[in-house]
Amino acid sequence: MIAEPHIPFEYEVLYEDDGIIVIDKPHFLATTPRGMWYRETALIRLRERYGEPNIVPAHRLDRLTAGVVVFVRKPELRGAYQMLFQERKTVKTYECLAPLAPIMRPRYGTVMRIDRNRPFPLVRRSHIAKDRGRLQAYEIPATVNAESLVERGDDPRIIGGKTVIRYILHPRTGKTHQLRVHMNSLGLPILGDDFYPEIIQRPYDDFSRPLELVARKLEFDDPITGERRMFVSKVPLGNA
Repeated sequence: MIAEPHIPFEYEVLYEDDGIIVIDKPHFLATTPRGMWYRETALIRLRERYGEPNIVPAHRLDRLTAGVVVFVRKPELRGAYQMLFQERKTVKTYECLAPLAPIMRPRYGTVMRIDRNRPFPLVRRSHIAKDRGRLQAYEIPATVNAESLVERGDDPRIIGGKTVIRYILHPRTGKTHQLRVHMNSLGLPILGDDFYPEIIQRPYDDFSRPLELVARKLEFDDPITGERRMFVSKVPLGNA
C-alpha cells in the first residue's frame, strides 16, 4: 500500500464568519478524502485547524485544480449553501494557460463565435460523458449537457519552449473535467494536464508540473444574509 504523501502546499483563508470558511486551495490538495487521500485534504486540514468536525464543503474542486472553495461550518446551513451550487446560482470564472494557436474543429458538439470576425470569445457546447473507473471524460454525439464560454487574454509568454497564453473560462454547466475536455477538444490542452489529450502517469509525490487551471473568482448572493459575495484566488499561473 502506498503511503499518503505529504502535500507541501498550504491553503489560504480568504474569508470566514460563523457560517462559512472560504479558502484558496493550492494545486495537488484534494478538497475531500478520496482514494489514498485523507489527512492531506483541505477538509481534514480545516477540521483539525479549527477543531470543528462538522465542517463540510459546499462544492468541490478537482485535486489538481487550484482556487476558491467554500466550506460550511454549521449542519443547519449546509443545505442552503450546497443548493447554491447544485442549482447553479453561482458565477464561476476560471483561468488557465494553454497554447497560443488556432482552434481546431471538435469532433462532436459546436463552437460558436460571439464575433464572426474574431476567434474569441467563443461558446463551446457538447455532450460530456464520464464512466466510473475511467480516468478521462469524453464527448459523444448526443444532446448537449456541457457549455463553456472561452475568452483569450493578451499576455503570451514562453514556457518550456512553447508559446502559451491565458484563457478566461466561464463554465455554464458543471460536468466532470468540463473545462479540460472543452479546451482539449479545441486543440488547446491546458498546460500540465496529465489526462488530456493523453494520460501521463506521474509519481504521487511529483509536484513539479501543476495543472495550470485556477478557479479564479466565485460570486453569489449569500443565501443567509442576501449579501453579494465575491472571492478571488491569488494562486498564480505558470509560477508568475
